[in-house]
Amino acid sequence: MKFGYKFLIGAFMLVMISCNIHAETLKIGYSDWPGWVAWDIAQRKGFFKKHGVEVELKWFEYVASMDAFAAGKVDAVCVANGDALVLSASGAKNIMVLVNDYSNGNDKIVAKPGITSVKELKGKKIGVELGVVSHLLLINALQENGMTDKDVTLVNVPTHQTAQVLASGDVDAIVAWQPNSGQALKFVPGSTAVYTSANAPGLIYDTLTVSPFSLMKNRDEWQKVVAAWYDVVAYMQDPANEKEMLEILSSRVDLKPEEYKPFLQGTKILSLPESLTVLQKGTDLSSLYGSSENVNTFFVANKVYTEPVKVKRTIDSSFTKALSK
Repeated sequence: MKFGYKFLIGAFMLVMISCNIHAETLKIGYSDWPGWVAWDIAQRKGFFKKHGVEVELKWFEYVASMDAFAAGKVDAVCVANGDALVLSASGAKNIMVLVNDYSNGNDKIVAKPGITSVKELKGKKIGVELGVVSHLLLINALQENGMTDKDVTLVNVPTHQTAQVLASGDVDAIVAWQPNSGQALKFVPGSTAVYTSANAPGLIYDTLTVSPFSLMKNRDEWQKVVAAWYDVVAYMQDPANEKEMLEILSSRVDLKPEEYKPFLQGTKILSLPESLTVLQKGTDLSSLYGSSENVNTFFVANKVYTEPVKVKRTIDSSFTKALSK
């Protein structure tokens, strides 16, 4: 009897220790992009709680969120796939466990009045945050129009300042994502979006990327986070939820629901079947792997980092695939 009692106590303690390990709160850094602001829906609608996972969402400016991840202040960060590679190359190793969406028009090149095409940017000054995906979008647009960055003058401008810089007249065009690209169009009457990510779908995927240490320690918990995300997607795709959804999203960034609605049109939120297709290995922009190899080549060529990142090591599709079984 004594042996049995001690055995039960020991087993109970092991279970409690195990529960404590798995009950660790996961910290996710996120910033102002529709596919990431949507994490507020998971919090507000109880989807994290539904799946039994504790999550703390921490709000940052975009680059600051990457800095916080690199400093170990959060376990995961919401970044474009190219910027996940930049983090890895800088030593902040990470693994993309979820692809939220791809930019389908929200990333824009906005030119001042009188400029209505990419070709007309030749010899002009363009404000862009160098070394992030806006830079990639610009180079892609120039190449499609027979130019390179040698045909323009690049001015390094933090993305959240691009609208003000265009309005100041210091540059002829800017490159930014929503809401900054929309603000530029609003602040400068007569300005034009001469190129957008809708011209190159799959060039920019938006992801949740996790530190390898947290992923190893809390793999089951991250699986629950991914499951909660697809509850968010289902909620967003139900027309009956549109009013409440827009209220949740717009409140995070201090906009009116009707002001926020257009942002969703430029963001292709991926359903589970669509994500599974994107997570198939491929070489073109329809695949997260192909898109990431594309930006990998771009960043090396533009000396954002010197050695190519091993893309396959930065993507773990198993979390999404597990939900299809």
